[in-house]
Amino acid sequence: MPSDYDDDLHYCWETKVRFAETDAQGIVFYGNYVTYQDETFSQFLRDIGFAWEALEAEDWDVHVVHTDVDYRSFAEFGDDLVCGIRATAIRESSMEFEWRCRKPDGTVCAEGHLTHVAVRDGESTRIPDEFRDAVLAYQDVEPDPV
Repeated sequence: MPSDYDDDLHYCWETKVRFAETDAQGIVFYGNYVTYQDETFSQFLRDIGFAWEALEAEDWDVHVVHTDVDYRSFAEFGDDLVCGIRATAIRESSMEFEWRCRKPDGTVCAEGHLTHVAVRDGESTRIPDEFRDAVLAYQDVEPDPV
């Protein structure tokens, strides 16, 4: 996985553009980048030891409350893509992430942000210290504190 990009993101999820992900112009349909964000976030969780099953076992979950995507360049059927993510802030019950999708040559196709809220029993809850510690151990750049 490429790791020599000039940013602080962990490039942890790769994909090859499938035909079904393209639109009538033959490029990745814009809505699919949100799916790529979600797949990258899911890989981030696995990488820090908090896969969805682990969150469930700890009796809490995370819900997306905001996402945005800026489109920089196009990707076509068959293109390889690699996506990176980094927690930029961890607050009491919410956390923010920076995300970027590139081609292996470094061309940025899309970038954006995600905000998740920790939830327990349908209500927001404090993000557990173990999760915070795992993020700090994984990243080179510390997220903003509470």
